[in-house]
Amino acid sequence: MTYWFDPDQLLPFGYEKRAEYAGADPFPHIVIENFLPADRIDAILAQFPSPDSPYWHTKNQPDSRKQDTTPDYVAELKMPPVIREAMWQFNSSLFLFFLTHLTGYRGLTGDPWLYGGGIHQILPGGLLKIHADFNVHEFTGLLRRINVLVYLNKDWDPAWGGDLELWAPDMSRCMRRVAPNAGTCVIFNTSATSYHGHPDPLRCPDGRTRKSLAFYYYTIDPDHDPRAKRTNTVWKKRPGETF
Repeated sequence: MTYWFDPDQLLPFGYEKRAEYAGADPFPHIVIENFLPADRIDAILAQFPSPDSPYWHTKNQPDSRKQDTTPDYVAELKMPPVIREAMWQFNSSLFLFFLTHLTGYRGLTGDPWLYGGGIHQILPGGLLKIHADFNVHEFTGLLRRINVLVYLNKDWDPAWGGDLELWAPDMSRCMRRVAPNAGTCVIFNTSATSYHGHPDPLRCPDGRTRKSLAFYYYTIDPDHDPRAKRTNTVWKKRPGETF
């Protein structure tokens, strides 16, 4: 499998944008247009599940909650192949290095369980109220640090709404709006005050939906870092053995 992103461009870009990211209001973030290549967007849209697909009925059934962990309940296997590949791309070591360069967070890890993430689709009339995200992964106990959202909506009419809104920590005002246009990527820190959402009902016509990919990234909680207790490899001699 080849990378969707050129390492020689992606990694320096992360370093180049670190100060912009850290200084953004109302919380560290960046908006990157045309981040995902057009051919990848087309391939994802060609396989994106329709609103009536059985996929949506099982998407939020976490595998580890089931006694019978058969392949039918593995999150990756529920997805069309090209979307599954997107999950691998955005959880690759290349992309993790890029996020480290951009955000300054070291030790970032992706989420193979796609807990709360993966593919999202909002129908006409749908919305997502302004909120701050959950902070600890239910299965791993890791601390959530970064959100990456990638929009897939070609020819999106601004009159339909659906802009991502980033709100001030005191909820006094919206400080940035991002149209959910195809290829646009939004990366931002996740904290107790990183308030965001698209709080007004979508006004898109029947047959159109607001589609996106969502990826979340984690580190060890610094208040409960087990690395202070780590040990080196312990080698043991067998009876009569010397080394």
